[in-house]
Amino acid sequence: MARITALIENAGQVLTCARDAADLVGARTNTVVAISGDTIAAVGTIDEITAAHDIGGVERIDAKGGMVMPGFVDCHTHLVFHKSRVEEYAQKVTGRSAAEIKAMGIPTGISATARMMREATKDQLADSAAERLEHMLSHGTTTVESKSGYGLNTATEIKMLEVNAMLAARQPIEIVSTFLGAHEFPDDKPREAYIAEILDEMIPEVARRGLAEFNDVYCDDGYYTIEESRKILQTGLDHGLKIKIHTDAYSHIGGSALAAGMKAVSADHMNYTDPSEYPLLRDAGVVCVVMPGLDFAVGHKRPFDARALMDAGVIVALATDMCPGCWLESMPFVMQLACRLYGFSPAEAIRAGTLHAAMALDRCDRLGSLEPGKQADIAIFPHDRYEDMAYRLGRGRARMVLKAGRIVFDGA
Repeated sequence: MARITALIENAGQVLTCARDAADLVGARTNTVVAISGDTIAAVGTIDEITAAHDIGGVERIDAKGGMVMPGFVDCHTHLVFHKSRVEEYAQKVTGRSAAEIKAMGIPTGISATARMMREATKDQLADSAAERLEHMLSHGTTTVESKSGYGLNTATEIKMLEVNAMLAARQPIEIVSTFLGAHEFPDDKPREAYIAEILDEMIPEVARRGLAEFNDVYCDDGYYTIEESRKILQTGLDHGLKIKIHTDAYSHIGGSALAAGMKAVSADHMNYTDPSEYPLLRDAGVVCVVMPGLDFAVGHKRPFDARALMDAGVIVALATDMCPGCWLESMPFVMQLACRLYGFSPAEAIRAGTLHAAMALDRCDRLGSLEPGKQADIAIFPHDRYEDMAYRLGRGRARMVLKAGRIVFDGA
């Protein structure tokens, strides 16, 4: 029998988000969550818990009538970057094109961030990213995927991944590291030479040093072709790096079919994915990560048709896409955008940001739901019912957050 170390009680609702939940979120009342060390021991009524466990002297955490749910898993971010691109954004929201903004002398796009990155120290990058993580934690996020991709040379890509390791050691949010050297092409090196650098230098060094779990590539028109993407992803796979892919964001060149064929863990963006590819993604078990915050921030001309993808049986996850072009730290705001812009139900949105997002990081065995044996990553929100997550626009601050059974944020 597991020794209970803490009880979360007085919850208005508990959402388990268990895989077999008929309502998708497993909403329960008159329910407490029992924690043993860093894991969930039991979820049930107080009578059920006391009948099976000794709860004398345990820490009691008062949910104060709020909603208890799994911590959010933000499964697609570009967390580590230097400075910002606020001037570019301010001009874009007025309707100016990228060419017009460049003509004004304002640096734009991934290349602009890459130039900023090369002048930054690891401490500067870690400090700025840690500040963003503090805000993410206060909004109930307990796990964050963090990609490289703003270095565009070996030294700076490695530096970004080293910052991920620094962040994992200095703050409570779990950091999942992804190598994305194939994000764009540098200004100072020919295309073929840069691809060779990714294949022959970056991937082997990243794998040798254990700096990343995933290998990602931006497969889209104007970025990496299907064959270039296949070679980069296969090389990563050969070095033990699991596959992710940015694809179909602004065009359709077959990246989703590539993701299905290579059994990627996730395929992300998906604005231009063809319906004929939905069964391929579903049958291959590829999780599709969609980001309504990015569509909102860039004023995307073709916002994602999430309803059709979900109706086809594809597993869909939600993420912030936190980056210089979409400075978004709140997963609750992502839920709100997903419901209004993409047609998610509140239950679908919460599940997509918890269990499905954990699946997009190959972590659903221990994250994403409140079930016995899983890690006690828990967020408590001051909501009477889970639909408030979608209804209360702009209200996303958590009351309390636990990571691995330990209180890491207390906003009371």
